[in-house]
Amino acid sequence: MAKKNELDPETEALIAWCTEVEGFLVAGGATVNQAQDHIEEQIEWFTDLFFDGLTPEEAAKEALA
Repeated sequence: MAKKNELDPETEALIAWCTEVEGFLVAGGATVNQAQDHIEEQIEWFTDLFFDGLTPEEAAKEALA
């Protein structure tokens, strides 16, 4: 039985991807807190972008547009 705090590989990949998106949002002018808040508020949209195959940079450009 897996430990409760272990994540499946897909969830780990999504978290890593969002972390990369955060970096591009910060590079685009957002503060770290603004980038994190935006990702948290729009997580369903970002999840869709992830599964649509966008790169973190492409997703950040969409978010900043």
